[in-house]
Amino acid sequence: MAYYFDHNATTPLSDAVLACVSRVLRECYGNPSSIHAAGQAARQEVERARSHVAALLHADPREIVFTSGGTESDNLAVLGAVRPGGAAGKHVITTAIEHPAVLGACAQLVREGAEVTFLKVSGDGVVDPEDVRGALRPSTVLISVMHANNETGAIQPIEGISVIARDASVLFHSDGVQAAGRLDTDVQSLGVDLYSLSAHKLNAPKGAGALFVRKGVKLQALQFGGRHEQERRAGTENVPGIAALGCAAEQLQKHRTSECARQEVLRNSLEERIFRLVPGVKLNSGSARRLTNTSSLRFDGIEGEALVIALDLAGFAVSSGAACSSGAVEPSHVLLAMGLTPAEARSSIRFSLGQGNDEAQVDALVDAVAASAARLRKLSPVYEHA
Repeated sequence: MAYYFDHNATTPLSDAVLACVSRVLRECYGNPSSIHAAGQAARQEVERARSHVAALLHADPREIVFTSGGTESDNLAVLGAVRPGGAAGKHVITTAIEHPAVLGACAQLVREGAEVTFLKVSGDGVVDPEDVRGALRPSTVLISVMHANNETGAIQPIEGISVIARDASVLFHSDGVQAAGRLDTDVQSLGVDLYSLSAHKLNAPKGAGALFVRKGVKLQALQFGGRHEQERRAGTENVPGIAALGCAAEQLQKHRTSECARQEVLRNSLEERIFRLVPGVKLNSGSARRLTNTSSLRFDGIEGEALVIALDLAGFAVSSGAACSSGAVEPSHVLLAMGLTPAEARSSIRFSLGQGNDEAQVDALVDAVAASAARLRKLSPVYEHA
């Protein structure tokens, strides 16, 4: 049986979400913009989900815009906030460790004449709020800093950055795709103006996401053809996906605290046993505060991709980096930005736990890691054997 330890890439559907999707697919097939009964039944599902997502974020339901996922939410936030009146001459602040959805949107803004500052991070993978303050210019219109990193799990000082943004009257966006459901995502306490999340990181299907847009924030739409989602996202809503996201948000509100505590115990056990059984292993995030489910480790003398394949053959799904860069030969841009060498970045593995993992699975994974690491190091031309 395969054991899944790659929940930061995507998550399996929970039983409650699967039941919700099945019901909505069967019963709520109407177009939610239609005024007949079938259409209004679909509209009720969308608005029920909007209320659940808003509750998860401590927001007003009118501040929730549904999208196709985290990438679209990030693009809508970054491009939509900067483009009104034209991007030329405007300035954006972000970090070197953002998800490609944010980095790609920023690259597009540069092509449109904007300037972007990519802040460095510490060796633990955390940005200094004072660096954000120091990067501000009169032309700065947006700061975008992720809440928690998808590769290392390092949590960024969002509350401190939001104070700086507010004092400077600059919009603040945070990519909360990895944080939602794993951290307290009260957008009022965080102080963000825009906050992205994705259904498939929350035990719901791929193809749905949401963007919190604080009341009064003006966004330019990315797609046109209808007045859906308060004229911010044209197109018929993905009713089953949105309903599933709402169901997942409702479940997370009930179980997040206990589930995160359970996963932290498992993650700590995973790391302690690997450190004890496998020499030459280091934690990439150092002393940074991080997500309770995430462990990014580097194994001296081992190619990460080789270890991923070896573990896959043994029945364990793990990752050598961000899912969006899977198969790429370049080392992780996140780990390089933290100061790792290309060789160290390539020797890194990410373990990310979820609802389906238990102590027996962790024990089996550790045994497989120890055996695979020992075997691969015997074949390594660079590892010095004791």
